[in-house]
Amino acid sequence: MSLAKIRDRLRKSLSPKNLAIFEACLIGLVSGLAAVLLKQGVEWLGSIRLILTQQYPVWLVLPAIACCGAFLAGLLVQRIAPETSGSGIPQVKVALAGLGGNLDGRVAAVKLLGSMLTIASGVTLGRQGPTVQIGAALAAQLSRWVPTSPDYRRQLIACGAAAGLAAGFNAPIAGVLFVVEELIKDFSGITLGPAIIASFIGAVVSRILGGQSLNLDQSFTTRYTTFSAQEIPFYLLLGILAGLLGVLFQKGIVQTTIFNRRWLRVSLPLQMALAGLIGGIVVSSLPPLFRNYAGLREFMLTGEPDAKSCAIAFITHFCLTIIAASSRAPGGLFAPSLILGSALGYLVGLWEWETVALAQPTSYAFAGMGAFFCAVSRAPITSVVMIFEITTDFNLVLPLMIVSVVSYLVSERINRGSLYDELLALNGIELKKEKPAGGFLSEIHAVDVMQRQVETLSAEQTLSEVLEMFASSHHRGFPVVNNGQLVGIVGQADLAKIGTKGYKDDRLVREIMTPQPVTVQPDDALSEVLYQLNRFGLSRLPVVDGRKLVGIITRSDIIRTESTHLARETSGKSNPTPSYVVYQTRDPAVGKTRILVPLANPETAGTLLRVAAAIAREQNSELECLQVILVHRDQPPSETPVRTTRSRRLLKQAVRIARSCGVPVHTQVRVTHDVSQAILDTIKERHIDLILMGWKGATLSPGRIFSNVVDTVIRQASCHVVVVKWSQSLHLNSLDNLGNLDNLDNLDKLDNPIEEVANVKSCPVPLFNRWLVSIGGGPNSQQALKLLPGLLKLGNRPEVRLCEVFYPNQFKPDKTPLYQAREFLTQRVNCPIAATPIYGDSVPDVISALAQEYHYDVVVLGASREGLLQQVIKGNIPEEISRGCHCTVILVRSAIGTS
Repeated sequence: MSLAKIRDRLRKSLSPKNLAIFEACLIGLVSGLAAVLLKQGVEWLGSIRLILTQQYPVWLVLPAIACCGAFLAGLLVQRIAPETSGSGIPQVKVALAGLGGNLDGRVAAVKLLGSMLTIASGVTLGRQGPTVQIGAALAAQLSRWVPTSPDYRRQLIACGAAAGLAAGFNAPIAGVLFVVEELIKDFSGITLGPAIIASFIGAVVSRILGGQSLNLDQSFTTRYTTFSAQEIPFYLLLGILAGLLGVLFQKGIVQTTIFNRRWLRVSLPLQMALAGLIGGIVVSSLPPLFRNYAGLREFMLTGEPDAKSCAIAFITHFCLTIIAASSRAPGGLFAPSLILGSALGYLVGLWEWETVALAQPTSYAFAGMGAFFCAVSRAPITSVVMIFEITTDFNLVLPLMIVSVVSYLVSERINRGSLYDELLALNGIELKKEKPAGGFLSEIHAVDVMQRQVETLSAEQTLSEVLEMFASSHHRGFPVVNNGQLVGIVGQADLAKIGTKGYKDDRLVREIMTPQPVTVQPDDALSEVLYQLNRFGLSRLPVVDGRKLVGIITRSDIIRTESTHLARETSGKSNPTPSYVVYQTRDPAVGKTRILVPLANPETAGTLLRVAAAIAREQNSELECLQVILVHRDQPPSETPVRTTRSRRLLKQAVRIARSCGVPVHTQVRVTHDVSQAILDTIKERHIDLILMGWKGATLSPGRIFSNVVDTVIRQASCHVVVVKWSQSLHLNSLDNLGNLDNLDNLDKLDNPIEEVANVKSCPVPLFNRWLVSIGGGPNSQQALKLLPGLLKLGNRPEVRLCEVFYPNQFKPDKTPLYQAREFLTQRVNCPIAATPIYGDSVPDVISALAQEYHYDVVVLGASREGLLQQVIKGNIPEEISRGCHCTVILVRSAIGTS
């Protein structure tokens, strides 16, 4: 049975809650098994190392094994999974913060083998840190097999990390607390139930198959651990020393890492081999007890070491761990921290025993473990609970609390942030603990800008129906609803799995949708919405009231709001006065999308409407015709009396043309101070998906590319924008008088512009037979391709030539977008389509030359919003065409936020 079938059966047979429990149990099981495998592998390989030291010279065996083992682990890490270098905790923090980070089965396997080689060869690192990354990577791999929302994937990774730490220490509660306290910190979006289950399962598996973390006799800890009030000053001293030395330990690793990057410019395997060599040489000169790190830790706790042994253990482990960790060898810092803490605590305990003889040094050794661990990880609660779970001795709880809190306060006072945060900062990654201030976005709520008319899918629709919706819509994703309640979302990433997972057209939406998607509430501030979009790398978020879908908000909506706010600040103006609707008509709202057609030039209005109707028929859209009346800025639009007779007559003619084409049409007349403001208001209020405008082909406005109005709409409109420069055959004599959108106010200066329109019995229609389409592979070219099936119906026998311009010296240019575009059109239109790669130094020159040489009727280009707009448009593509050719130019700019 395939994995997909198993997954589908589980989803059908289990409720979401039971499925979460099942996944948590599975994560705990595999994480526990991985931890046991790592422990057994380290012990087996380590025993071989100890046996060889008895048969051959120690000074030769230990350095050689450590050097070779570290070198092999370095090769494994460098060539297969560089993400597995170091302890693995920083990588897990990045993944849980939603900043990327590669976690999968490959990472888990390499981390397991690399850590096994490194630790068993004698490098002074531990295995508990790697088990956290291994558990998280296994959980992330599970989330790839069972597609989930980004928030739920984060939930699974947290389960894996908790199970990994719990299995490493046999401390299930500490595993959950460490995830909350150090890895996530903001756990508002995390449900702790599955993490607790996974943590306990991992600890149980590790305990049954791998034994205890420390071989401690319960009667021993009860007999030798005591606490009295007179000891508090000594525990305070221990906490202060642990905090100071913990910061020194942290800074030592960070500075040595910086030194290695700047001065020790060798490969990762050589760095690790050098660290292993140094460690092997040092350990070979020490007593035999120091060759087995697990035995050394137990000796520090259950034996009776003297002050000299404790000092040697602390100094050697302190230095060798810094060297090993800075080499980025796969291994953790938990175990070394515990050894350092136990040695430091035992030293303080010996001093206390010689001074007042109130308690055995063993109590201080256990307390020192928690204190030093807290100083490194900055997780005081985890420190207390973990040592308690290891020892199961209530006598240690209060001393642990004292030393952990003191150590935390001292270390934070000297150097804020844990070691893992500093290591991430070295790589340019800053994990913000607080959400950034939203400024004016904090004052605007999702309900104010969200789109209320949402195209949705049903969970029972088939894939063929979904594919048709994606093909006919510019949207990149659709919410899935059941009885008005949101149950999932389908995006292009979900559809991408169709070709690789073997999905058939008869499968249902519920089988490929992402369940439990990330959502926002209507009263959430836009700063919170933007935070969630960036956190999970999304382009849209459903807006729900409870579970009821009430709207959707996209990056386009937020960008539009920010752009409007920025334009107001730049111009130094207060909020612009909104336009005012004085006349409107409505047809039944039966279309899937809406196309806005601003009408300013009566001579070109008929042709513009026919182009819009062709697109509307193909995409099942409605037309929204807009006429604008300008008033003086001293007069409020809502209070200024205006005459709408001329505008209404023009709109009635537009209605007749649109209805003759079989397209629903709405009309409105707006009074405004600024034409572009009226257009932007219409786009927002009427949820426009595409705007179609005319362009004269040149502008005399300084600093403008098209015109004042068209430039503003291109820059600020959130919907798709199509700008048409008509062929010269359409430029009638009165065109200079009527102008375009720039000269909209000229309408009021004519005696009777409607009569002049009526005198034009038939608008000259440019030819739409020979099409030249420039392909760039970006979203603008893709949107242009989606419009072509409708536009091509304007011609009698259309012919299409797709071209993509490559530089002559470009090595192996990628022609895939060009041929994909041809395949896309071939499936949708029945006309000759040619795809031609063209080489040239200048895109404008090549396109202009083609248009002139082959006498194309229409040239279609993609246009960006601002920066690229200046380069593409002002780079003479349409200007040269308008001067040297007689063809129509269509420029397409996709909706803001699409990619």
